[in-house]
Amino acid sequence: MRVQQIMTSPALGVTPDTSIATALRLMLDNRVSGLVVLDAQGALVGVVTEGDFLRRSELGSEKRRSWWRDILASPARKAADYVHDHGRRVADVMTGKVISIAPDTTLEVVANLMLEHGVKRLPVVDDGRVVGIVSRANLLKVVAAALPGTEPGTADDRAIETAIAAELERQTWISARYITARAQAGAVVLTGTVFNDEERKAARVVAENVPGVRSVADQLLWVEPISGTVIPPAN
Repeated sequence: MRVQQIMTSPALGVTPDTSIATALRLMLDNRVSGLVVLDAQGALVGVVTEGDFLRRSELGSEKRRSWWRDILASPARKAADYVHDHGRRVADVMTGKVISIAPDTTLEVVANLMLEHGVKRLPVVDDGRVVGIVSRANLLKVVAAALPGTEPGTADDRAIETAIAAELERQTWISARYITARAQAGAVVLTGTVFNDEERKAARVVAENVPGVRSVADQLLWVEPISGTVIPPAN
C-alpha cells in the first residue's frame, strides 16, 4: 500500500506569518495535531504541531535551566528560547527541518521514518507542492482494517489449523513440530511444548491472527530447558 491511498488531502496549512492564535484555533476546530507551514509560493517550509506549544509562557512552562547550564548557554540560545516561549507568529515556534515523502512511498518506509525520527506526521510532497499529510492515525486505521474479524459462522476449521501450522513453520523461535493446533467452530486449542513464556505468548498470537479464529485456549506445557521442570498451562 502507498501513502497516496491513506493520506489526508488536502493538508491544512498556514504561513510563517500566521498568528499562533489563528493556528491553534485551526487545529482545535479541525481536530488535528499539526499543520504544514507554506511560503507565499506554496512550498513547504516547516510544520507546527501541538508539541511546539507545550513550552509557553501562558502555561508557565517556559524552558528553565539549572544555574550551571544557564551559565553555559549562549545569549543567542537564551534569546531563541525566549522567542519560542513568548512568540506570537507561527515562525517563532515551528519546526523548520522537515522530513517529507512522495505520494508513492510505501507504508513500511513511512512507519520506519516516524519511529526513527520520533515524529507523528509527515508532509506528502509531489513536484514541490504539498498534496497531503500522513499521520500515525492514518497508519493505525490501516492496521485496524487489516486485523482479522471474529464473525460467527465464518470459520473453516481445517483452514484455520493449516494456517496456524504454516505460520509456525515460518518462525525461527520454535520448531512447529512442538505445537499442535486443533480448531472446532473457530475455537482453537493449542497443545504441545514451549520452552519459555515468550514462546507461549507468541504461539497464542499466531493463532489469534488467523482469520476465523474466535478464541484460543492455551494448553501448552512449558518445559524449563535447563532443569527440565514442567510448568502446566494456567487454564
